[in-house]
Order: sequence, then structure tokens, then C-alpha cells
Amino acid sequence: VQLQACGGGLVQAGGSLRLSCAASGGTFSLYTMGWFRQVPGKERESVAAIWWSGPSTYYADSVKGRFTISRDIAKNTAYLQMNSLKPEDTAVYYCAASARLIPLYSRDYDYWGQGTEVTVSS
Repeated sequence: VQLQACGGGLVQAGGSLRLSCAASGGTFSLYTMGWFRQVPGKERESVAAIWWSGPSTYYADSVKGRFTISRDIAKNTAYLQMNSLKPEDTAVYYCAASARLIPLYSRDYDYWGQGTEVTVSS
């Protein structure tokens, strides 16, 4: 499975961005899709995930109510809608795919996109 993430950029605090993650080379509907982010010097952290088996989702506490993860099976694409962005959301965002039933950690994900950079100015 190949993942291609895009949609990052520079935005002012309070603004919005939508990240996209296009998948190819596999059966997209069978994978749980996750978004992670990482800043230099820190560990990669899980931001959101959407389970392969249905509409169940997970969000980190820091983004609940502001970010929304979704997927379009027909387009083999996952999205991360980010609203009310804060400077602390600045990071490189990665999408990932997992064949596990319930992936909880980054090590549970099998495939990774290349990352897209998000910068939120104050």
C-alpha cells in the first residue's frame, strides 16, 4: 500500500486546513487509517484514527472538537479536517494504514505516507 499525503501549509491561528491521504495498491476499505504528527525533538503522536470496520473514530484529547477524520472508500482517500487551528498544532502530519483490528500505537501501523507540513502562526 502506498500513501500520499497532501494539504499542509501555512495558516493563521483560528484557521482551517484539510489534509488528504490517497491510498493505492491495496484494499483501502480493509485498513484502519490514522493521522499522526511530529515536531522536531519529540515523539510521533497519534492525532486521529478511523476504523476499517465502521464509522468508529479516535481523537487525541488535544484535537477533540476541532479535528475530524473521515474516509471516502470510493476515492481510496482519508481526510483530516482541522479547524480552529492553534500554534501548538504546528507539526509534520503523517497518514498511516493498519491491517490490525484495533491499532493503538504507531508501531501497529504497517504503511506510512511521506508527511505534510502544517504551520500555524499566532
